[in-house]
Amino acid sequence: MNTSPSVAGSPARPRIEGDRELEILDATLEVLCDVGYDRLTMDAVAARAKASKATLYRRWERKSALVIDALLSAKEPLSSPDRGNLRDDLVESSCSMGGLSDEKPVGILASVLTALTRDPDFAADFRERFVGPKLETNRLIYERARERGEIREDLDIDLISAALAGIVLHRTYVLGEQPTPDLITKVIDQIIIPACRR
Repeated sequence: MNTSPSVAGSPARPRIEGDRELEILDATLEVLCDVGYDRLTMDAVAARAKASKATLYRRWERKSALVIDALLSAKEPLSSPDRGNLRDDLVESSCSMGGLSDEKPVGILASVLTALTRDPDFAADFRERFVGPKLETNRLIYERARERGEIREDLDIDLISAALAGIVLHRTYVLGEQPTPDLITKVIDQIIIPACRR
């Protein structure tokens, strides 16, 4: 006998939305920051959010989908500054809320680093939904600089646009330096801008 909730006459599963959804996503971020992605479980999130595990699975079929939605809920809106020159655009985009000097997204990245090499589903979702829009925003900054004649025509924009974050995050996670606006500005002035010059 079919006892599935989808049979005719059975009540539809309620959709989690609004404040309740945000509570669950906030709880997910709290657990993520406490234990990291690898040790995060749906049980732990359900307990923190005071929800049943079944409630979570009605909305998110797997842990990776829940974590990605939680990360996106905490992400600052992306902006593509246009101050008329590449240096100022890079400083503003990297040192503002949600940029490389913002502790929140940098801390969140630390909690998911191992998952990017161990969980292919999570890695694919993270790169497409979390990193992808930021890469497009960065690319736009460099493309405008090229249109203004500030950078070499042969410059590989995809390569250079990832360089700033790569250098800053290396110094943060490997060398233990804080990603301050001063550090970011030094990298822009001493490495990125000279590499872009005609």
